[in-house]
Amino acid sequence: MSPIAITLILLLVALVLFGSEKLPVDVVGILLVIGLVMTGVLNIQEGVAGFGNDIIITIGGLFVLVGGLIKTGIVDLIGRRLYRIAGDNEFLLTALIMAIAAIAASVLKNTTTTAMFLPVVIGLANKARIAPSKLLMPLAFGAILGGSCTLIGTSTNLAVSGAIVRYGMEPLSMFELTPVGVITALAGLIYMLFLGRKLLPRRGGEESFTDQYAIREYISELLVLPESNLVGKTLGEANLNLELDLNVLGIIRGDRQITSPTARERIERRDLLIVEGTLADILRAKEEVGLEIKADFMLNDHVLEGGDVELFEVMVMRDSPLVGQTLKTINFRYNYDLTVLAINRHGETFINKLSGVNLRFGDVLLVQGKRATIEPFVVGGEILLLEDVSASSVRTAKRRWAIAAFGLFLGLSLVKVVSFGAYDIPLAICVLLGVLLLLATKTVRHTEIYSLIDFRLLVLIACMISFGTAMEKTGADVYLADFIKTHFEQYGSTAVLAGFFALTVFLTQPMSNQAAALVVVPVAVQTAVLLGLNPRTFAVAVTYAASFSFVTPLEPACILVYTPGRYKFMDFVKVGTILTIIVFIVSIILVPIFWKF
Repeated sequence: MSPIAITLILLLVALVLFGSEKLPVDVVGILLVIGLVMTGVLNIQEGVAGFGNDIIITIGGLFVLVGGLIKTGIVDLIGRRLYRIAGDNEFLLTALIMAIAAIAASVLKNTTTTAMFLPVVIGLANKARIAPSKLLMPLAFGAILGGSCTLIGTSTNLAVSGAIVRYGMEPLSMFELTPVGVITALAGLIYMLFLGRKLLPRRGGEESFTDQYAIREYISELLVLPESNLVGKTLGEANLNLELDLNVLGIIRGDRQITSPTARERIERRDLLIVEGTLADILRAKEEVGLEIKADFMLNDHVLEGGDVELFEVMVMRDSPLVGQTLKTINFRYNYDLTVLAINRHGETFINKLSGVNLRFGDVLLVQGKRATIEPFVVGGEILLLEDVSASSVRTAKRRWAIAAFGLFLGLSLVKVVSFGAYDIPLAICVLLGVLLLLATKTVRHTEIYSLIDFRLLVLIACMISFGTAMEKTGADVYLADFIKTHFEQYGSTAVLAGFFALTVFLTQPMSNQAAALVVVPVAVQTAVLLGLNPRTFAVAVTYAASFSFVTPLEPACILVYTPGRYKFMDFVKVGTILTIIVFIVSIILVPIFWKF
């Protein structure tokens, strides 16, 4: 079998694995490289060469610089000023949220920006009495649009910049993408304000947690009868959770209410146990352990809250150790000191048998517990608290150093733009100098630096860079480019450019944006060469297309707002399809103007 055939077959297998999501994207990338080496398409040095690319260092350093901004609460500070300006004006609030998200994402990346602003925007929606669904999709779309405006706006831009060097082109400069990116973002903003906003549903924000999650029928009040065999036992000894599938959320003892009791709490006669479970399990408990159902029990949020125990909504983050685990396998209640009452996943609520539900990125958990217990896990990036967090863990005193470090990076990177010849500083060195400033001032501690880096993304990009080497070495990129030239040259250069744009947008739905861009770029560049056109025009068009993923909620920024906004899949299709068409038209018109064919 020819090397070209092997490379294309491995590409097809990788695309299927990316789309199925059966394996993590970084694992798929590693398998792809192993396949290329084992089949002799690449030698071992070529297979791992992607890991030594300076783009890997640059992206890793940017994660740390962004971490410095997060830990000093800069974005949160910006968000808190929005309500003072917009008040409860939905139009103005939408405009400000999209604009600020776009500006922030141009330096912080769209997923990071969405995650940081998500609790702030939910808080703004509550204050302004606006349904969160009216503001959260504009937040995600604004961040995605803003990410296309600078070289560091998304990891995709940096990955493509590193890939095109292999074809003899200069890497993208810091603000090369800005003119078209800003115009496209403005077009998207105008659409969302005057049409997209009207297409958004109005959901959430008006009900209590107990109503939102419909847990009323699963919460009951049980009276401990004097002859019950539970009397005198601790909750740990009674083991109601494992024995009877009942979760004790509170105890009412005379005039005293014990909210979220510990396993050491002893059960006394005439205690009222507030428990979560199905009717069948509750009836079984009545027969087996001597409990009586209180028929006049009325559930509301206040029943489940008391003292410093509250109800919270928390979201499982992408790189959280919770992903792929169940509450039972990680012993959630013991290790996190929180009680999960319900799990919401894209509009579907799980209440019964929660301990067996495999958790996913984007799941929203309704939990009962103490704020002080939750905050360390929020700071650690395991979960996201869907409300304004307190500033107790934010290093406000280091804020100026976080800004200085990012400013140092931007300033040094602009030396390339001004072209001082011998004084050009590589982007990787610029970002490392910024990181060193963060470490020297203890804005970011050396013990936490690696926890800020998304190594999964770095592995994926490194593997796809090596795949690009295979495409070039075997001539697979020229083979595909020749096929496209033969069949589509007759339609004109703009049509071919539009085809690559559409193909990239299509591929970003089942696979990551970075992988989609790095798969298409080699073919697009070689097609341009065969047609006698400017390959940079095609590379830039693919870069923009890889960022514009609005049609489905599979883009990480969209996943973050999917469940909190109570959206349905078709909400993204309805609003995002029109936005995709708009940015497609704007890009296809402007890219050939700024980067001549």
